[in-house]
Amino acid sequence: MKMRMRKCKPCGAYTMNDKCPNCSGDLNVVYPPKYSIEDRYGKYRRKLKEEANIIKNK
Repeated sequence: MKMRMRKCKPCGAYTMNDKCPNCSGDLNVVYPPKYSIEDRYGKYRRKLKEEANIIKNK
């Protein structure tokens, strides 16, 4: 199954096209990523999140 539903970043419209029909803006995939117990990149994601909090709190 291909993930076809997308949401426009600027205007918030939902579409199945490659570009937003309202504003021709960039689109994001609506569906969350699949969950895996064997999260290969989990430690990198946690480290990035921790670094972002440190920078944000400065």
